[in-house]
Amino acid sequence: MLIYACVSGHGFGHGSRVAAVLTALHQQKPSWRLVLSTPLAPAFLQLAFGSAPFEQRPCRWDVGVIQADALGADAKATLAALQQLDRHLPAQIDAEARWIRAQHEPVLVLGDVAPAAAALARAVGAPLVWMANFGWDAIYGPMGEAFEPWANLALEAYRQGDALIRCPFSMPMEWGLPSTAVGLTPGRPRHRPTQLRHRLQLSSPVDRTVLVGFGGLGLELAPQLLRRWPQHHFLVNDASLAEAAANASLIPHDLRPLELMPLCSRILTKPGYSTFCEALAAGLGIHLVRREGFAEAPVLEAALQRHGWHRFLSRSQLEQGDWQLDQPLNAPLADPLPSDGADQAAGVLIATAMQKNAAMSHQELFES
Repeated sequence: MLIYACVSGHGFGHGSRVAAVLTALHQQKPSWRLVLSTPLAPAFLQLAFGSAPFEQRPCRWDVGVIQADALGADAKATLAALQQLDRHLPAQIDAEARWIRAQHEPVLVLGDVAPAAAALARAVGAPLVWMANFGWDAIYGPMGEAFEPWANLALEAYRQGDALIRCPFSMPMEWGLPSTAVGLTPGRPRHRPTQLRHRLQLSSPVDRTVLVGFGGLGLELAPQLLRRWPQHHFLVNDASLAEAAANASLIPHDLRPLELMPLCSRILTKPGYSTFCEALAAGLGIHLVRREGFAEAPVLEAALQRHGWHRFLSRSQLEQGDWQLDQPLNAPLADPLPSDGADQAAGVLIATAMQKNAAMSHQELFES
């Protein structure tokens, strides 16, 4: 069985989610081939998948939203990128369909959450499963009249699937598909916290250690902002910041942020699906810098209020160093979410692949 995953290059969150689910699938079906069709960096994917084998097809299937930085969107650039991709997709779909047919294996297409996955699945006659907490129809709709055609095209594509894996923190996804709601989908840690503390030469107590992360684009912070919190130690992925601030350590390139979460009590971050999954599963308090111009952000904020210990910050507070690390966290309004979503999602993929391909084999036998 070939699992061909069309993975959005919009951000690392889509890749992290797919990696968590497909590594869980690999544990149950180690002989199945995992193909990641995505522009995400190979080094990121290798780190996310660890020892689970995968192949990469370096294809771009969607645009998402072009970001000015980790907290801001660029609508004009997004429209231009959508138009450029639309010209490129037909040839890519033809090429990838030929490649898939040449493998001579039963196949399932997984979309997270590129609408063009529907056209590919249709071209090769494969079952299609969406995995998402939103679709681009819900993101483009509020972005203005110029985005309406793109929102409508995305919705039309999403309604062509066989199943939907509905991830936590979901926006409305009225796609008319059989839907399975799953729990959090964090990756699994591969290192012992005591070994990591020794490797990082970390002496700060857990309740004074803070993880700082703003996704793949990152966000430049001035060293004096960290110096405002001399009793805290920060784990950062900006080498110049770690060098300039005595109370900061650089996150090694071969470690995922989730590996470091057991060393910390809080994380300073932006709204992001995979960061939320990992932080909530690890029990971290989330100091969330609010994000404007992206429809998923308020949904994530509301979910955090329900399920996680938190504090909300404005961008102005972030830039002034008013991070409220000395303040108690606000308690969640509801119970924690279960953390077994990756295994649940893998089960949906296995069941759909076996059911649909068995039905197709029966049809072929009947027609012969």
